[in-house]
Amino acid sequence: SELSSPNAHGEGKGRRGRRSLTIQSRMEQLKTIGRELAMGSQGGFGQSKEFLDLVKSIGESRSKAEEDRIVLSEIDILKRKLLEPDVPKRKMKEYIIRLVYIEMLGHDASFGYIHAVKMTHDDNLLLKRTGYLAVTLFLDEDHDLIILIVNTIQKDLRSDNYLVVCAALNAVCRLINEETIPAVLPQVVDLLNHGKEAVRKKAIMALHRFHRKSPSSVSHLVSNFRRKLCDSDPGVMGATLCPLFDLISEDVASYKDLVSSFVGILKQVTERKLPKSYDYHQMPAPFIQIKLLKIMALLSSGDKSASEMMYMVLGDLFRKCDSSTNIGNAILYECIRCISCIIPSPKLLEDAAEAISKFLKSDSHNLKYMGIDGLGRLIKISSDIAEQHQLAVIDCLEDPDDTLKRKTFELLYKMTKSSNVEVIVDRMIDYMISINDNHYKTEIASRCVELAEQFAPSNQWFIQIMNKVFEHAGDLVNIKVAHNLMRLIAEGFGEDDDDADNKLRLSAVESYLQIISEPKLPSLFLQVISWVLGEYGTADGKYSASYISGKLCDVADAYSSDETVKGYAVTALMKIYAFEIASGRKVDVLPECQSLIEELLASHSTDLQQRAYELQALLALDARAVESILPLDASCEDIEVDKDLSFLNGYIQQAIESGAQPYVSERERSGGMFETTDYHSQDHHEVTSHALRFEAYELPKPSVPSQASTTALVPVPEPSYYSEPHQPISTSSSVSERESSEIKLRLDGVKQKWGRPSYQSSTSASSSTPPQAANGTSTHSDGGGVASSSSSKPRSSYESKKPEIDPEKQRLAASLFGGSSSSRSDRKSSSGGGHKPAKGTANKAATVPKENPIPVPDLLDFDEPTGTSDVAATDPFKELEGLMESSSQDGGGSTDVMGLYSTDASAPVKTTTSVDSLLSELSDSSRGTYHQSQTTKGPNSKEALEKDALVRQMGVNPTSQNPTLFKDLLG
Repeated sequence: SELSSPNAHGEGKGRRGRRSLTIQSRMEQLKTIGRELAMGSQGGFGQSKEFLDLVKSIGESRSKAEEDRIVLSEIDILKRKLLEPDVPKRKMKEYIIRLVYIEMLGHDASFGYIHAVKMTHDDNLLLKRTGYLAVTLFLDEDHDLIILIVNTIQKDLRSDNYLVVCAALNAVCRLINEETIPAVLPQVVDLLNHGKEAVRKKAIMALHRFHRKSPSSVSHLVSNFRRKLCDSDPGVMGATLCPLFDLISEDVASYKDLVSSFVGILKQVTERKLPKSYDYHQMPAPFIQIKLLKIMALLSSGDKSASEMMYMVLGDLFRKCDSSTNIGNAILYECIRCISCIIPSPKLLEDAAEAISKFLKSDSHNLKYMGIDGLGRLIKISSDIAEQHQLAVIDCLEDPDDTLKRKTFELLYKMTKSSNVEVIVDRMIDYMISINDNHYKTEIASRCVELAEQFAPSNQWFIQIMNKVFEHAGDLVNIKVAHNLMRLIAEGFGEDDDDADNKLRLSAVESYLQIISEPKLPSLFLQVISWVLGEYGTADGKYSASYISGKLCDVADAYSSDETVKGYAVTALMKIYAFEIASGRKVDVLPECQSLIEELLASHSTDLQQRAYELQALLALDARAVESILPLDASCEDIEVDKDLSFLNGYIQQAIESGAQPYVSERERSGGMFETTDYHSQDHHEVTSHALRFEAYELPKPSVPSQASTTALVPVPEPSYYSEPHQPISTSSSVSERESSEIKLRLDGVKQKWGRPSYQSSTSASSSTPPQAANGTSTHSDGGGVASSSSSKPRSSYESKKPEIDPEKQRLAASLFGGSSSSRSDRKSSSGGGHKPAKGTANKAATVPKENPIPVPDLLDFDEPTGTSDVAATDPFKELEGLMESSSQDGGGSTDVMGLYSTDASAPVKTTTSVDSLLSELSDSSRGTYHQSQTTKGPNSKEALEKDALVRQMGVNPTSQNPTLFKDLLG
């Protein structure tokens, strides 16, 4: 009835209209969603038509040039659009994605990096995550723009939105370097206790990244990994296994207590106690199982108790793993690897052998490869396992898959014994000939040589194998292999059976004479052939010298462009002729050999020319000289080198006694700290050393020489740079003994190189009167100090050393490719010592203890005095004032300054107690006429002496009495 009324009819019509509009709007929304989904299926969900056209045009390009043209055009467009002002955020997001696409295609989009960095600062979650994604793809940890996003990362790590935190942690794992780790480390550590498991997992990953970049920065946080191993979320626990694996690899002993924990976790995983979301192809958390097996293999290696804890869970894995899936086979393979590392039980070995058998019988090359690799690991524990699968191994050798074939040869190399060496080496040589990979051919050749040396059944077989290796891979074989072969032929097989060694050498000579006529041989092989023919070609008398020399000349002529081969051939000819001359037989030089010698005498190669001259000179020597130069079969004799040249000791000693100077090593000439008391040695080093000296200069102290003889060699006292006026230093007898034992060169008239311009003067023949100390004790002071007790005579060590004892000869090492063969003799490294003091003479000066030495006053010290002294200082300059006046009155000219240091024994010792008296004396002495030398440059010598005398006469600070006058005196 309501609908029949007009009002009701109108209202119902309006409802139907509104309902139709709602349906139409919903249809439009569905169409829009459909279009967006269609665009998303094409890889451009929510993107503009320009971007979709870019992707489509690049996908349809037919050449790399066309693709580059499209990308370069897009780069120009993006450069213009990014420079536009007020670009909408939605458009900027698309531009950043297009930049990422350009970078993925290998083109440079660095002009837009800064815009991606700015987008990380946006508050919109979608834009921020897009910016972080682009930045992690654009930049590396050392890029200059990293510093601009560190603050943003710090702020986002403290965000309440865990999605923002996860985006920041992703950037931390990619962009934070060693220098910026401290800036974000506290926030990352706090996130280990975050409520969201995704955040905790990413925080663990970030700490793992920090540990790899800078272990020291997170060394105090290692305990966090242990705690997170017990996290309630399996994802966090699984992420913790990765850093723990690295830590255990570095230090196994510190994590032995976690074996039971890892075994318990693995047992829970195998019993399917983890959520179903961690299953993969119906295997419970297989990647966690694999990581746990790797960790347990490290912890249980060589540990019986830890291995026994794993027996049960490993047995369960062998029973429960599904071998029909790849992930199940991966777990089985990891179990085999774990068993090969621990101490397994017989039951586990059986289970592993059964799994390997399934792998080898499979049609999949991948499973066969896993079986071969697992078999190679288990033969280290039990060789019987490999013998059970010999037929399967031979089948793998015939497989066309080259990778599988190489892995099988590695297994055969490990299985080789004396009983199967011939078959295995023959197979390896055949494979070496068939391949073109020079790198792997080199490895196969080295292994063949190694196995032939270890398990050769006969000499003839050994020589044949070596010939094949050098013939087909001679240029690729390591040169050490050739040297080891020559040494092995020379030494034999290390036994005392000379007949066997001679047969080996004869077999080598015969085989090389057959091979030498082949048209093309490797250079290294020809070097071996020439050496063997030169050493043993005529040793047994089967072949004549003319025949062997003719073959060697043919080699030198056929390979005339190879100077190394020609050098070996000429040296071999020299040995052949030397052995003939030494045995007393007449040497007939073949015409071709003579022409070869004449050709090499004019060779441009100095090496070949020298060899030819040596050969020509050898032919003119007698048998005795030739036998001494090139003895028969002496290639393995040790050559003792006398590094010290002890045979010259007699000549050197005779030269030293005649007045020659001993040799000073370069180390002693150029470096080291010198004794401050050895003044003469210091001067010597200053003159002869060419290196810079960085030690401080010593403060000068005048020395008061004592009486000396008038011979050419006079004793020169060694000054010291400290004085002890209150302590008795030494007796006169000890000082005289010391001076008599220290014989130095006279330096009269020798101009000094450094210092004031002056000349050395001879010392007075009279001894000076020792000054009286303050306490009245008579002391003898040379220049105010004590000379060193060690003699200044330079050290010369020419004692003959005992010859180095060579160790026993070792057999060639097994590994030839790595060059592990030990050398014939161990050379002791000479340890170079520092500058050692010279040995003292028989009469050594008495050593005086140094207690509280009085420092030399500083000329520039104008501070208040720290103390006073009542000691009357003796001024040697004061004693020279009379000499200065007399010298100036007698005839002027230049004064010998060093001569003023000489004192007369009868000269009275003057003491000055005041500045006034000192100044009066100085003024009296300055009345004489003093003429400075015309050729001497620098400051006035008299003024310098007066200033030095003034300073040395004052026992207290001069400024305490008359500071103004003292400053005037110092200029």
